[in-house]
Amino acid sequence: MGGVNVRKRFGLPKVLSSVAVLSMLALAGCGGGQSAPAPDAGSAAQSNQQAAQPSGQPKDGGILTLALSANAKTLDPIKYTAVYESNVMRNIADTLVVYNQDLSKLEPSLATEWNVSDDMKVYTFKLRDNVYFQPGKFQDGRKMTAEDVKYSLERSAQHSAMNRLRGVEKVEVTGPNEVAVHLTAPNAAVLAALTDVGNVIVPKEEVEGWGDDFGKHLVGTGPFQLESWANDGDVKVKRFDKYWGEKPHLDGITFKFITDGNMMTNALRSGDIDIATDIKGQNRAIVQKDDKLSLLTTPGLSISFLGMNMKEGPTKDVKVREAMAMGTDVQGLIKAVYQWGGAEPSMLPLPKGSWGYDASAEANVPKYDPAKAKQLLTEAGYPNGFNTEIYVAQSRVPEATIFATQMKEHLGINVEIKTVEWGTFSDIVSKGKAPLYIAGWTWYPDPDFFLFQMFHSKQIGALGNGYGFNNPKVDELLDRATSETTDEAKRKELYSQALKLIVDERPRIELGLIEIVAGTQKHVQGFNVKADNSIVIAGNGVNVWLDK
Repeated sequence: MGGVNVRKRFGLPKVLSSVAVLSMLALAGCGGGQSAPAPDAGSAAQSNQQAAQPSGQPKDGGILTLALSANAKTLDPIKYTAVYESNVMRNIADTLVVYNQDLSKLEPSLATEWNVSDDMKVYTFKLRDNVYFQPGKFQDGRKMTAEDVKYSLERSAQHSAMNRLRGVEKVEVTGPNEVAVHLTAPNAAVLAALTDVGNVIVPKEEVEGWGDDFGKHLVGTGPFQLESWANDGDVKVKRFDKYWGEKPHLDGITFKFITDGNMMTNALRSGDIDIATDIKGQNRAIVQKDDKLSLLTTPGLSISFLGMNMKEGPTKDVKVREAMAMGTDVQGLIKAVYQWGGAEPSMLPLPKGSWGYDASAEANVPKYDPAKAKQLLTEAGYPNGFNTEIYVAQSRVPEATIFATQMKEHLGINVEIKTVEWGTFSDIVSKGKAPLYIAGWTWYPDPDFFLFQMFHSKQIGALGNGYGFNNPKVDELLDRATSETTDEAKRKELYSQALKLIVDERPRIELGLIEIVAGTQKHVQGFNVKADNSIVIAGNGVNVWLDK
């Protein structure tokens, strides 16, 4: 078919601008336990560089124990909603394409090359011919085919809980190792979308054989295969010997779920785990000062925010939402929660590391002004405040507590904190039943993965748009930004217009721009944190090993 050759075998030109570097922050954060002095940012960067340099020749063998900060609910690619789940899935199953380590360009994975038609509506992929599925209950480890790609991508397009592959009309098998993805409209972000683990390739027999239980029995083509998953317990994976890529050095990985940050840090210091993720508070300084450990940090494509229900309750009124925004001292909140570093106040619903960030839109953000906030709340009919609830996962309790204190002090609003586990949180927020909630969002540099997912009306009912944002003009701008052009400058102008309209409706209070942080034992070699918070242990140029 006609079109421009986007991918020559292993030689893709740069398709996205490099991730903009955020300011390095002083290391540390808020937490319980003994106090420790805050180290400086230079020490943190040095620690990261040291940890990234392998010492000696790689060794085969050993089980890596990696802790995640929230429990996984499912490993089904169409049902998962959290980064914790994706970081288990990413090591079991593969996508057609992947981002490189600094997220600046796309690289081959199950696809070796691809072409895009002139009208941007058909993407044709050449597939590897040496890929095998891991053995499961309903197939014995057969070869992956183009039919599997068709099945997996169409399943995602039709059933994804997060609409992770929108706009795909059909996937056509055009050869023994070739598929053509047909779009209903041009979509400049589709290649980036295909890197998401929601679009991994899975065997139809396993999906249909397990039915609703497939999420507990994921089978893919990745470097590790699922060995066991105890109820609400450890997920264990073992090396898949027929993996198409470089043989993993590790025999396997044990993913532990440790929701308490202090317990996770203690487990790292005692040697019970090899890698601790989501290190916060003074635990950052504690890890850095332990000569047996390394602290790894990178500026993140990660933001936190407080969503306000736009469909029900007092916050249905934009004056109430604006009053709450003006009554929130975000700078004070971030300084208190991250007193040991690790974040800076956020202004827009897009991280500064995204090429679509437009600082001029910051002028539309309400400024902290408790007196004016009280006046607005009175005008809205709530001179004495009101009672409401805020839903958070355990790790967000510090933010919620400070926010609740500020609301009571500044506006007379009584905020009851509802702490729930991730599955419950995701369900309540997705259904638009949370009056208020605090969440984070981490994805790729393309603005589409933040702005469309969190503000397009088609996303109402999905986790991203839990507040129920619905603005036809914003929908139009977000659609045009992916359908009219692939030129970043032109797309950015459309996103800039959308950003200003979004901020004007006050759907949420932006809280923090977050660093991505992990702590590791010094014997862990070849592991690094990524700006999108994804964890890769083997594959795509990474192969972690244990020097012990």
